[in-house]
Amino acid sequence: MHTVVERELELGLVLSPERCVAVPARLTYRTDDPYAVHVTFHVGSDAPVNWTFARELLVEGVFRPCGEGDVRVWPVKVDGRSLVCMALDSPDGEALLEAPATAVSAWLERTLRVVPPGAEQGHLELDKGLSELFAMASRDELRPGGESSGWSPDESPEPGA
Repeated sequence: MHTVVERELELGLVLSPERCVAVPARLTYRTDDPYAVHVTFHVGSDAPVNWTFARELLVEGVFRPCGEGDVRVWPVKVDGRSLVCMALDSPDGEALLEAPATAVSAWLERTLRVVPPGAEQGHLELDKGLSELFAMASRDELRPGGESSGWSPDESPEPGA
């Protein structure tokens, strides 16, 4: 069974230094994807915008600037309010979002209680997935009619095969 930790909040989409638009969003953390956080933005289009990136990036970004490339996160104070900024860059465009640092930090703390740092791999269920793959492979060893596929894992296929 997997655990989901969610938080609805309002982010600010920064349009200019003087102008910010409220954007409803949902932060989601799932134990079946323990290294990632998922952010869903409702921007008034037919479908919400989804971003997925490393939980570690958001945890670190609450305290200091981090990230490079598509996702960058850093803390800032604006008019005495503590915010977490997220700069998102994609082929479709760029966005700068501000989130209340207290709300993001409280949500992150909940995720860290569910899966502490360093314990993520234990939630990946790799053994279960490998067992399922091996079970599928053993069923596929015989072709219809009971014939063996003729290939064994100890053999290498011929070049070009």
